[in-house]
Amino acid sequence: MQIYLVGGAVRDQLLGRPIKDKDFVVVGATVEAMLDAGFQQVGTDFPVFLHPTSHEEYALARTERKQGVGYQGFCVHASSDVSLEDDLQRRDLTINAMAIEVTSLNDDTPINGQVIDYYGGLADIETKTLRHVSSAFSEDPLRVLRTARFYSRYYDLGFTIAAETLTLMRQLVHSGELAHLSAERIWQESSRATMQLSPHIYWQQLFEIGALTAYFAPLHQAWTDDHVRETVQTALYFSGQMQLNLSQRWALLMSSVNPALLNLQSNALGFSASTIEKEINEIGNIAKIPKAQTQFAKLFVQQAKNLSVINSLNAAEKIDLIQACSAHKEPDKLSQLLVTSHVLQLAIQHRQMMIALNSFHAISIQDIAPDLKGPAIGEALRQARIEHLQTQITAKTDLRK
Repeated sequence: MQIYLVGGAVRDQLLGRPIKDKDFVVVGATVEAMLDAGFQQVGTDFPVFLHPTSHEEYALARTERKQGVGYQGFCVHASSDVSLEDDLQRRDLTINAMAIEVTSLNDDTPINGQVIDYYGGLADIETKTLRHVSSAFSEDPLRVLRTARFYSRYYDLGFTIAAETLTLMRQLVHSGELAHLSAERIWQESSRATMQLSPHIYWQQLFEIGALTAYFAPLHQAWTDDHVRETVQTALYFSGQMQLNLSQRWALLMSSVNPALLNLQSNALGFSASTIEKEINEIGNIAKIPKAQTQFAKLFVQQAKNLSVINSLNAAEKIDLIQACSAHKEPDKLSQLLVTSHVLQLAIQHRQMMIALNSFHAISIQDIAPDLKGPAIGEALRQARIEHLQTQITAKTDLRK
C-alpha cells in the first residue's frame, strides 16, 4: 500500500499559495483494508474515505470510462491494481495531476518531498499554462467550468489557457454536453469562481466560448453589447479587489440585464422593470441560484439609481428607500447595497475615462496642421482629441438607439 498527496495541495504548495484542503490517493489497497484501518467510507459511486482523526479525504486509485452524458456519465473502476499513473491520467489539468508520496495512512509527512509528475505539470507551472492531461478532458463537461475557474483563480499570477485546451472547451460547449450538467454543479463552480480575486475572467471566458447560453442566456445576450460587458467586467474586477461578498458580486453581474444602470441612453432601450426582474428570475431558476443572491440582485437593480444619488434625494425619497430595502430591519443590507452601488459607479467612471484615454492616444502630431507653431500645437491636439471623443460618444449612442 502506497499513499500520495495529490491534486490541489501539491499544486498550491508549488505555487506558494495557502493549502486549504488535502486529498490523498491510496494505491494497492482495498475497501476492507481502509475500513479495518478505521476510515469511514463516504459516497457510493467510488471508494472515498475520511481519515478517523483529520477527516481528510483518502480515495482508492481509480480509472473512469465514459458511458453516458454529462458529469455523472462515467463507469468507475477502483481496485488495488490501479496505478498512481493511471489515477492521475483521469484528472483535468496537468497542474492538478501531480503527487507527493507520504509516509502512511496515519502520517501524511512527505517521504522526501519529491513531486511525481507524469504529465508535465511542473513544466506548465513554470510556463504558467492551464493544459489538459489527455483527450479524456472532452468526456467531462464540468471541466469547461473548472478550467475557467482556475483561470480566474490564477489570472493574477499570469496563467493562460493552452490553445489546444481552449479548443476542447469550445468543442464541449458546441456538443451540447453542458446542458446535461446539474444546475447545482453549475452554481457550485460559478459561485466559487465569482469569489476569486479576478471573477471577471471566469465570466468573460465562458462568454467567449459560448458557454453562457445554456444556463445564463439573458447574461449572454446582454454581453453582446461591448459597453455592457466591459463595464460589468470592470465592476467585477473591482469587487474582487475590494473583497465584496457573493451577493454583492452577483448583483453587479446581474446589473448587466439593465443597461440603463450603466449610463446608456435609457430612453432608447425600452427595458421595463418587470422585464429586468423576469430575466434575473430566469437565471436564478434555471441555474438554481440561492434565493439570497437572487433577491439581493433584484433589490440592487431596482434601487441602483437611487443608491447612486443619495446626496440628491429628499427626505421622503430617503425614507422610501429605507422602506424598500428593509434597512430598518437589516441596516447591514443597506450598507452592502451602497458599497455595491459605489463599485458600479467606479466601473462606469473607469469605462468612460478609458474611452477618453483611447481618444487621447488616437490623435497625434500627424493629425493636425503641419504649419502650427508653439502653443498652437498643444491647443490643436487638445481640440482634435475632444472632437474625436465626442464622435466616439455619439457613435456609441447611435448604435443603441
